[in-house]
Amino acid sequence: MAKKVLVVDDEKLIVKGIRFSLEQDGMEVECAYDGEEALKLATENQYDMILLDIMLPKMDGFEVCQQIRGFSDVPIVMLTAKGDDMDKILGLDYGADDYITKPFNILEVKARIKAIMRRTSGKREKEEAVKVIESGDLKLDGESRRLFILGKEINLTAKEFDLLELLVMNPGKVYSRENLLNIVWGYEYPGDVRTVDVHVRRLREKIEKNPSEPKYVHTKWGVGYYYQG
Repeated sequence: MAKKVLVVDDEKLIVKGIRFSLEQDGMEVECAYDGEEALKLATENQYDMILLDIMLPKMDGFEVCQQIRGFSDVPIVMLTAKGDDMDKILGLDYGADDYITKPFNILEVKARIKAIMRRTSGKREKEEAVKVIESGDLKLDGESRRLFILGKEINLTAKEFDLLELLVMNPGKVYSRENLLNIVWGYEYPGDVRTVDVHVRRLREKIEKNPSEPKYVHTKWGVGYYYQG
């Protein structure tokens, strides 16, 4: 089945170029040119990937990304003309999985998309083998990619779920930030270890009663992170 991608950018020439290139690779592409239209399409359709520009009319990419994360863990790649690292980290903090800085090479975009889709596909196969993980108060359903704590569902983004799943499946094992970046984001990911810290912080805010004194995701100072239920 063809992969379905939503491309969101108010620059129609950019959208046209990306669409043509992805369709040449056999993907199905839908397009939106402002934030409200993008959110409507994401609500009404199932996509394998969303390419989302930050600077959009009506609603910016950060807000669109944040709202999509309220109901979907579809992989989202932010397109940004800004080169500042904090803007990139902020983009990830809103629930994006990756970012690409403009101007970009379309071959790089395609490589990034395929790498994320491969990881997503591989994780889904693994999740089918390990359906449900239970550890103390915590229950991870790998098939539906849902988390429950004391029976209450906690909404996680795709990367938050991947990160927690890895730690829960290997309790007590300390992973360095570099290891987590390579395993969860992939060796081809261009970001830095601050990405891991941002996601751990956001994960703790969702699953811990007191994020500064975590019960589940712990810090081994000077080394990395580990899970203890």
